[in-house]
Amino acid sequence: MMPAQNSNFSGITPADPFELESNLFSGADQTESLLPNGAEFAQAAMDQLDILSGYILVFAVAFLVTVFMTPIVRRLAVANGIVDHPSEARKIHKMPVAYLGGFAVYLGIIAGLVFSYMSAEVPELIEYHPMSAEHLNDGMYNPLVPLWIAFGMTSIVLVGLLDDITGIPPRVKLGGQLVAAAALALGNVGINVAAGVLKPTLGRLLDNPDLIYQIPMPMNIPGVGTSIELDLIYWSGTAIIAIFVLGACNASNFIDGLDGLLTGVTSIAMIGLLAIALTLAVMDDGPFDAPRIIFGLAVLGACLGFLPHNFNPASIFLGDTGSLLLGYCSAVMILSLGDTGKTWLVVAGLIIYAIPIIDTALAIIRRKLAGRKMSDPDADHLHHMLKRALGVKGAVFSLYGIGIVFCLLGVMLSYFRGRLIYALVLMIASYIGVYAIKVARRTHIEEQANGKPTKAE
Repeated sequence: MMPAQNSNFSGITPADPFELESNLFSGADQTESLLPNGAEFAQAAMDQLDILSGYILVFAVAFLVTVFMTPIVRRLAVANGIVDHPSEARKIHKMPVAYLGGFAVYLGIIAGLVFSYMSAEVPELIEYHPMSAEHLNDGMYNPLVPLWIAFGMTSIVLVGLLDDITGIPPRVKLGGQLVAAAALALGNVGINVAAGVLKPTLGRLLDNPDLIYQIPMPMNIPGVGTSIELDLIYWSGTAIIAIFVLGACNASNFIDGLDGLLTGVTSIAMIGLLAIALTLAVMDDGPFDAPRIIFGLAVLGACLGFLPHNFNPASIFLGDTGSLLLGYCSAVMILSLGDTGKTWLVVAGLIIYAIPIIDTALAIIRRKLAGRKMSDPDADHLHHMLKRALGVKGAVFSLYGIGIVFCLLGVMLSYFRGRLIYALVLMIASYIGVYAIKVARRTHIEEQANGKPTKAE
């Protein structure tokens, strides 16, 4: 391990490529294992721990800042009347609870990122792992989390704060999420996910692997010229980023219905995503290896720092600020796994993040079957059904357990051949889906049979 020696990080010396099988990331078979077996696998696990120890102070800073800032944010929320009143039957708390917990999580993540930025001037703060010369630019390497990610986080937090404090129309929240997605596209975070899909398919079919075309213009336009360049991979990647950000933000918002649920589920998912990120660092995957680890540790530290305050009985809620923020952070981590075009790792990330995805899909199906709007709230989410059977803590721990199962399956997919993992994921998700829809439809049918109007979802 070689720590950085100056502000340009030139002390991160190029390393010889790790002696692992050359065909692991060839892309020819996206179900190939990420690591070799046997003794080499054990050595790689030790290398992962060595790399993790070099970055662990980022986690510590994010954790401590969130732990100590959450009570301060809570007092500010109470003093200004920013509290959630239990005015609806589907809400579990009996007393008003402060909002704005998401802002404390944001402060923790930002503190972790700022700490990593400080390592440019104080190299001893972080011990950056070695990387090969192909990832260096003029002999130097910039391992910092791109500012575009922090800009996107800030955009998400601003619209979340406005919604928690004053309430804003859904289209305004959607606009903030799209701004955050645009920031990722401008920073080239997630664009290469499209490359892993399009190059071996459409690029091979059209005999143009780069999928860049020049569209002629009818005249010479000043500043443009006689043609416009169309990069199909970039614009497809931009669309994928928008879908991921919008989907993850709203999926996380959907499951934020019980004390400590979203914070804990996100923490579990982040551990799985970090496991893959550390493996990629061992493999010397690309220039995003260090930023991916730093960002994941900052998010994990902030989540675990907030969890004691948010666990049942909660003294503060995430609010839309926190649920949208954690969805955005999850999307960033999942997209970053495909930074070098390894799209099957993005699939592994989606499996790790399966609980919010499944719950959102079920909500759409359930409301469609009931003839209701997609935006209508209800009390038939997975956590609501488990709460009715097991209580709040029982439901939360059950979903933690399911989250751990999906986390393990996603990590296994990155290590081993994928067909068995896909089959297990399909089976588990199908059982959850069928049972959830059956319970929701039974309530709906019983209310119709009794001649009662169905409960507003």
